Amino acid sequence: MKPRMDLMSNELGVKIARRIANVNLAIQESPLPRATQDLVMLRASQINGCGFCVDYHTKEAAAAGESAVRLHLVAAWRESTVFTEAERAALALTEEGTRLADGHGVSDETWERVREHYDDDQIVALVSLIAVINAANRLNVIVRNPGGSYEPGMFAGMAR
Repeated sequence: MKPRMDLMSNELGVKIARRIANVNLAIQESPLPRATQDLVMLRASQINGCGFCVDYHTKEAAAAGESAVRLHLVAAWRESTVFTEAERAALALTEEGTRLADGHGVSDETWERVREHYDDDQIVALVSLIAVINAANRLNVIVRNPGGSYEPGMFAGMAR
């Protein structure tokens, strides 16, 4: 697959990418566990069919020490035993927050499960992360940015 456009070769595209990177940096520095962040980004990217983001987040999570078993089972997290109850709540919120077009939104049950496991700062980070990864997925899907060539750390230093 050939990309329609290289957003990173466009001055405005780079400017927008830096803004997104800065939001991501604030989320990374939040008290939301890094492993949870990685699982959320991977799951939203899978749902949205973003090959570039699945590639990116799988490789970054592995480089950060996430196990291959957990990475492989994110797509089937409900039928897996390798995720904590807190991670399951975050993954449920990710799915419901990503699939807004299904018309159901985020259920009260899912929201209550999230509230059981995360404090307000963690929830702000989680909700923001879901919104930002969905935006990144859409950018990459629209321009057909393919997966397969990402190298861990490739965008280190993008935020400033």
